[in-house]
Amino acid sequence: MSTPRAVAAIDLGATSGRVVLGRIGRGILEAETVARFPNDPIRLGNGLHWDAAGLYGASLRGLREAFRAEARLESIGVDSWAVDYGLLREGRLLGVPFHYRDERTARGVAAVEATIARDELFARNGLQFLPFTTAYQLAAEPPELMTVADTLLLMPDLIAFWLTGARRAELTNASTTGLLAARTRRWDDELVAALGLPRALLPALIAPGERIGELLPSVQAVVGGAAPVVAVGSHDTASAVVAVPMRAEAAAYISCGTWGLVGVEVAHPVLTPAVRAANVTNEGGVDGRVRLLHNVMGLWILSESVRGWSRGGEELALGTLLAAAAQVPASAAPVFDVDDPRFLAPGDMPARIDAWCDEHGMAPPRTRAAYVRAIVESLAQAFADAVATTSRLGGVDVRTVHLVGGGALNELLCQRTADRCGLPVVAGPVEATAFGNILVQARTAGIITGELEDLRDLVARTQELRRYEPRA
Repeated sequence: MSTPRAVAAIDLGATSGRVVLGRIGRGILEAETVARFPNDPIRLGNGLHWDAAGLYGASLRGLREAFRAEARLESIGVDSWAVDYGLLREGRLLGVPFHYRDERTARGVAAVEATIARDELFARNGLQFLPFTTAYQLAAEPPELMTVADTLLLMPDLIAFWLTGARRAELTNASTTGLLAARTRRWDDELVAALGLPRALLPALIAPGERIGELLPSVQAVVGGAAPVVAVGSHDTASAVVAVPMRAEAAAYISCGTWGLVGVEVAHPVLTPAVRAANVTNEGGVDGRVRLLHNVMGLWILSESVRGWSRGGEELALGTLLAAAAQVPASAAPVFDVDDPRFLAPGDMPARIDAWCDEHGMAPPRTRAAYVRAIVESLAQAFADAVATTSRLGGVDVRTVHLVGGGALNELLCQRTADRCGLPVVAGPVEATAFGNILVQARTAGIITGELEDLRDLVARTQELRRYEPRA
């Protein structure tokens, strides 16, 4: 055992954010949430947006709490969801960043595909088709705005810029933009030019573990301390995969929160026609690894359903709903396509489930418990399908499925995923994203050493995991 040292992780999810104090040493890995705050989208006259300034302010308050708890922080790391960005000119933000669920993305897809075919785009960037990928969003921007802006920063890069004044593009998140060449992991200048985007918008790339810069003096005065900001796997899934306690050659992972990211880890991008046809993506991982995965709609459908039921003022506990759902026979729950585009935007999810069932000749659920069971069964089936597909395409002999993130607390989902995969599911850690952020910082600071396998071994030795065996 050794005396632990401390780092701070700013972890911004699609529905909430937090600042986590990580304490780490030999045989020690702890995470304490010192601040938690909502991340609610805001609808303005021109569409759905993120409250980027509000998230930054809440992050500063969280860092202040971290410095109160630990006078010395070795470093700070920032991770968030992917694809969304802020446009700046001379360091000033031009407007409020758009939300990836905004309806404008459809015209961006049409604009890009008028220039480059989808199969050629995949051959260059290795990404599955998602209508909100950064390249499509940029194509939907007013041309005059693109001539005024001088810098594009993805959300974690934007927060890091406000903290340090340094403009960088971290590689794992840059890999989700559609503008990074899959093979070289460099900006694809030829593609950028073909899409009519100013090359100067794209900052210098930085890899996880590299130093971004020191906190600005003005920031130090607010948070009450000084520390360097270090690049981590700033795509939250990249950080989560760092902390999956797996043997990558024999496992698949599910990072389950608002989205369900399901896949395997491989050494190089897989750019075959079969991968494109399966709508599987190659995203950058820490240490140059590749996350070969499929994006599943995730717990968004469940949380949006509960949110709708609660609008009348009724207080609904998710645990109570899941307990009731467990009593509904699986055979009575329709399995619907959670990746149907109708489930992407906010709105009445039960009504959309009804419509899907009607269109496919299925009886829709009749009670809240039945809706929850149908969502769980449909997610579990989507997870099982994605595990089978990505393991086959990646050449991974999957013996175990690891489910991390908030979904690891959902016992019904974990068990039904094991059942439908026909494989054991190891659930946990819930705090995988924060742990991955913390581990990369700790390795950079020299607190720990080793490859990803060594970091994952520390997670396995220090965190409580639960195993679900498949049932007939």
